[in-house]
Amino acid sequence: MINNAIQFLREVRIESQKVTWPQKKEVMTTTVVVLVMIGIMAVILLGVDFVISHTIQGILDLGK
Repeated sequence: MINNAIQFLREVRIESQKVTWPQKKEVMTTTVVVLVMIGIMAVILLGVDFVISHTIQGILDLGK
């Protein structure tokens, strides 16, 4: 059991050395892209919500 744990930790260390970590510029670029996409999706969902809520409100007002 302990030998398996030691072997596992060795393999983790070896694999973690193979990881290529992104540069600061790449991290900043992808962060900006994600934030812009979140903003675009927020505006789209706001518009859809507005249209759906006004449509439903209009349907409900027909019954008055």
